[in-house]
Amino acid sequence: MEWNAPGIIVSATPYGEGDALASVFTRAHGVFRGLARGGLSRAHASTWQVGNLIEARWVARLSDQLGSFAGELVHPAAALAMDDALSLAILQSACAVAEGALPEREPHTRVFGGLLHLIAHLAPGEASVAAYVHWELGLLADLGFALDLSACAVTGQSEGLEFVSPRTGRAVSAAGAGLWRERLLALPAFLLGDVPAGPAALAEGLRLTGHFLARDAFGARHRPLPAARLMLAGRVDALS
Repeated sequence: MEWNAPGIIVSATPYGEGDALASVFTRAHGVFRGLARGGLSRAHASTWQVGNLIEARWVARLSDQLGSFAGELVHPAAALAMDDALSLAILQSACAVAEGALPEREPHTRVFGGLLHLIAHLAPGEASVAAYVHWELGLLADLGFALDLSACAVTGQSEGLEFVSPRTGRAVSAAGAGLWRERLLALPAFLLGDVPAGPAALAEGLRLTGHFLARDAFGARHRPLPAARLMLAGRVDALS
């Protein structure tokens, strides 16, 4: 069995002498694991970096085997992000979340397309963090954990939405929050429309998606949030 497809390297860890145990995310095949022989050798280490887009080839004798990867570099996202700490944190977090939250070998075409767009437009600045939070919302929705930010769960109104219920994932207005205000998650305005987001709002956005990722996407698989995701949240918190 084999396939060829453009893919995003979402993890690559040392395995033996110079090899890498890698996970590659493709549009048609989802997240696939395989052994990249020589992937961490001097000749190929620059290719098998997390976040890079490659033309991947996966081969195995049987479909349920680990299989092996070969890859040609298409877009060196890891190297391009290296000069900006925030961009690199976004790239590493997105790949870690995709690798950890998505079931293996299950296509998630919208999540893949969103990640590809995020990587292609990754640039220093707050706009990339906002795009990343939107991507996490899309991932949650694709996994069946969509947040309902269309109207207040209490009043039914679509105006004045400022909070989200940590239990139901539904929006709550300032008027509907009442005495429960302190128990609700903040809903930053940039998630409701095309408005600029400062560091404080971005931190709120990451806390919002992080709560549901931890409880639902990762909690359902009995996994903690990835260290790269926690590091991104900490970096953005430090900006506010």
